[in-house]
Amino acid sequence: MRRLLPPLVLCVLLAMLVLHGYVHSEILADHRVRPPAPTDRVPKEVLEAGPVLDIRHGRPVGHEIPDRTVVLTFDDGPDPDWTPRILDKLKEHSAHAVFFVTGAMTARHPDLVRRMVAEGHEVGLHTFNHPDLSYQSDARIDRELAQTQLALAGAAGVRTSLFRPPYSATPDALDNASWPVTRHVGERGYVSVFLDTDSEDWARPGTGEIVRRALPKRPGDGAVVLMHDSGGDRSQTVAALDVLLPRLQQQGYRFTTLTRALDAPSAHTEVTGPELWKGLVFVAAVGLSEHVTTVLALALALVGVLVLARFALMLLLSRRHIRRVRGRAHEPVTEPVTVLVPAYNEAECIAGTVRSLTASDHPVEIVVVDDGSTDGTADIVERLALPRVRVLRQANAGKAAALNLGIAHASHDIVVMMDGDTVFEESTVRELVQPFSDPAVGAVAGNAKVGNRGTLIGSWQHIEYVMGFNLDRRMYDLLGCMPTVPGAVGAFRREALERVGGMSDDTLAEDTDVTMALHRDGRRVVYAERARAWTEAPETVRQLWSQRYRWSYGTMQALWKHRRALIETGPSGRFGRVGLPLVALFTVVAPLLSPLIDLFLVYGLVFGPAGRTAVAWLGMLAVQALCAGYAFRLDGERMAPLLALPLQQILYRQLMYVVLLQSWITALSGGRLRWQKLRRTGTVAGAIGTGTGVPGTLETSGDLEARQPA
Repeated sequence: MRRLLPPLVLCVLLAMLVLHGYVHSEILADHRVRPPAPTDRVPKEVLEAGPVLDIRHGRPVGHEIPDRTVVLTFDDGPDPDWTPRILDKLKEHSAHAVFFVTGAMTARHPDLVRRMVAEGHEVGLHTFNHPDLSYQSDARIDRELAQTQLALAGAAGVRTSLFRPPYSATPDALDNASWPVTRHVGERGYVSVFLDTDSEDWARPGTGEIVRRALPKRPGDGAVVLMHDSGGDRSQTVAALDVLLPRLQQQGYRFTTLTRALDAPSAHTEVTGPELWKGLVFVAAVGLSEHVTTVLALALALVGVLVLARFALMLLLSRRHIRRVRGRAHEPVTEPVTVLVPAYNEAECIAGTVRSLTASDHPVEIVVVDDGSTDGTADIVERLALPRVRVLRQANAGKAAALNLGIAHASHDIVVMMDGDTVFEESTVRELVQPFSDPAVGAVAGNAKVGNRGTLIGSWQHIEYVMGFNLDRRMYDLLGCMPTVPGAVGAFRREALERVGGMSDDTLAEDTDVTMALHRDGRRVVYAERARAWTEAPETVRQLWSQRYRWSYGTMQALWKHRRALIETGPSGRFGRVGLPLVALFTVVAPLLSPLIDLFLVYGLVFGPAGRTAVAWLGMLAVQALCAGYAFRLDGERMAPLLALPLQQILYRQLMYVVLLQSWITALSGGRLRWQKLRRTGTVAGAIGTGTGVPGTLETSGDLEARQPA
């Protein structure tokens, strides 16, 4: 079930965005307006009828408004800014009106429609998205009506029989294009309401001009007056009501609803049962989409700030790190070290791994700890009969237990740890232990690199390792809050490990856990860029999922385990108030939110301003490419793999997002995650761990890539 939740969340978010776009006329909106057409197919009695046209019984019947009666009508609302002010003015002057609302605005602002009905006004339909219906099919017209009635039912619990088509005017303006629409709507049971006078308030001609245009054509005549309560600044409309209403009331006019003016039954019918519930659910869904979209927009802004801040920090601090580290002189560390290789079913890789260690240019003791392998891993190592190599066996107890067993049997004060599928260069151990000339250093993180980068998934991980992991480590090194010494290539002072209790199995990220513990104990953790190790990255989506799921969940466990560092003093507090927030922001929060960039990209390309959306996304990609190029240059890597960067951002990031989301769900639900062993192929060890040559310089990394199988 937990595997289904991340895709389900994505589907819900997409549905909320689509619904938001629909009610904001970003999806399926049609803004075309047809020019006037001939009128020869319109019945003469329709052209000469009054402003209220009833075709419900087959024969067109026109109705005039009685003398000294004005039916004020307001189109296009409700609007959260102007509709309340217009309602206030009507209430102040004891006047009533008819509001022809759009379904989209009704669904977004149902409280205003409820107020209209509660205060005795009448509501009519003005379609859902305000298209020119003469361009639409009968099915689209029916859908516009039905969806607006649905919104009206959810907002006020009523349906209405009044309708005004968008872009309509007086009855004599009906033509061969609009008359079929009016006839079709009448056949569906609606009374079409046109107008006698148009205030043209949409043009903002001034308060006095609006009042003049809204007056009945002859003194004493009744009239249907067109105004607007939405669509822009309606301050002049509000001001005009303060003049128009008292002036005509002093002349004996009344301002009432349409059905009261015609002494007809109310246009409103109460909605009950399933239709009411469907309306309520629809309005609630629209309200939810408004809130969700607002939150998503804020989250997108947040992730944009986080991504750009991270890139800026990485570029700035990496440059300072290079100057500081590469210019540093220190006493060389020459004493022997112990290399621990925990192994569980690593038959394909272990021989190449051990051979690469025996080729080291630094004196090493090699201890392979077999964690209950069932494929003869330990037997393979013993048959190699290599000098300075010992094999320890234990019943399967996990990586942390295997490492602790190795630490207990280590002969030297500095302990190097690596994975059983990893290959070291000749200089890796030497470069890795040099920072220990500083007695404050308790651990050193090496430079893990992807060896099997010939596949698309491998190339994506290669970019991630060089751009993300290694630039991050330079930044964290300079800030003094390195969160993880990678299991593939790291070194520790044995005494420092013993002070924090060794490797713990409290989390699935024992490397992150012990690194944070060392920081809290006051030890420095640094990065050795030249200590390169070639690791076999997952080659299938399933394997990648398993690995990153464990990493993400383990990191969350480690953050939670060391949370008290936030409030502690001394070295623990310094790490807690700098390291933990940075790790949480850049490892947990930002990756979880970053797919919003792609979600809004797709939405913008399909429904929004495609040009501006594409430019914004390409700008973000350019910033990422700049950082990636700089990272590749620092690591001496060829730039060709960066051609896969755009596809990585579109596909790979989504996979990492789903993995992280599933980790969150596992953590919040209290689920337990078992250790997940990846199936190894031995491609890295087979290519460079056979004793025929391990890359010894940065320049040879390209040769390594060429030797990987595609």
